[in-house]
Amino acid sequence: MEVLRVPFVDLKAQYHLLKEEMDRAVIEVLESGGFVLGEQLEKFEACFAQYLGCRHAVGVSSGLDALRLALQALNIGRGDEVIIPANTFIATAFAVSAVGARPVLVDMDPHSFNMDPALAEQAITDATRAIVPVHLYGQPADMDAIVDIARRHELFVIEDACQAHGSRYKGRRTGTLGDIGCFSFYPTKNLGAYGDGGALVTNDPSVAERVACLRNYGQQARYHHIERGWNARLDALQAAVLTVKMKHLDEWNRRRAAHATFYDEQLNTVGELRLPEVLPGRDHVFHLYVIRTPKRDQLQAFLRSREIGTLIHYPVPIHLQKAYASSEYKPGDFPKTEQAANEILSLPMYPEMHPSQQECVVEAVSEFLTK
Repeated sequence: MEVLRVPFVDLKAQYHLLKEEMDRAVIEVLESGGFVLGEQLEKFEACFAQYLGCRHAVGVSSGLDALRLALQALNIGRGDEVIIPANTFIATAFAVSAVGARPVLVDMDPHSFNMDPALAEQAITDATRAIVPVHLYGQPADMDAIVDIARRHELFVIEDACQAHGSRYKGRRTGTLGDIGCFSFYPTKNLGAYGDGGALVTNDPSVAERVACLRNYGQQARYHHIERGWNARLDALQAAVLTVKMKHLDEWNRRRAAHATFYDEQLNTVGELRLPEVLPGRDHVFHLYVIRTPKRDQLQAFLRSREIGTLIHYPVPIHLQKAYASSEYKPGDFPKTEQAANEILSLPMYPEMHPSQQECVVEAVSEFLTK
């Protein structure tokens, strides 16, 4: 087999396709001299809200800050509990801890890797204030069940949609299904900036107004600070980059879905390999294409030897991280998450992948698992 280098993601390929339009947008910001807040940010916020079908979008400095500010805007803090999935990036937990609340973990549904709603309901106590479902890898969580549980128990729903730009749940965009939706624009996301960035979306004007104040030092007017805020703004350069990219997001997501279909068709007969499942009513945007095999580590090493990039999302669950060593959780508490952490592997996935690159990945995976 011919050796063809396949990176896990190729950000330069996307830039070169957009170079003329992107350079023009960036130069426009540079020539304007307006780098913080202002017209470029307002333009992006309006476009993003319209795209999602919600009333308000507030640009912030990262996905973590979007989650943290969402919790703060809902007055969730010390003494409160927030239910989150055990199987997610640690930022979901960090946001809860940052406001002084306690992250309460629940195990995953092994079919979707997302939060198991039944386990979430079992975790509710008198201190619970919110549920934070994560649309992991680009597939929406079971939002009907989660929202129903939250409404019956008078809880907020904050969607962590940091990996699910453009995905839909029963026809509605993720991020708009609960009380607040939170997004990351880290460069590798389906909608990625050229640096850190994030956004919070909501239909509640009071939440949007408070977050806009909190992100900018708690200012209601210049040098008039009505509460203790943060420097957590999305800068104008990133807003301009995102405005250009947003026009292409649906097409990029279609390409990701096509790449996923190719992987599915070519790998569905390979032994000891479990492929992603797309559950009914979900439009998966395949931020990541995650396979499972008990031979994960050996497969990853083999692919590395063939110059094929892979990553593990995520190798150490939250409750086993040193950062949460003081929590009451211990090994074995979330067996489905722990087993997945030992078996999952993310294959190369980005819109600009060439068919020959995908063929190279498929041949290498098949060769290793069938030898």
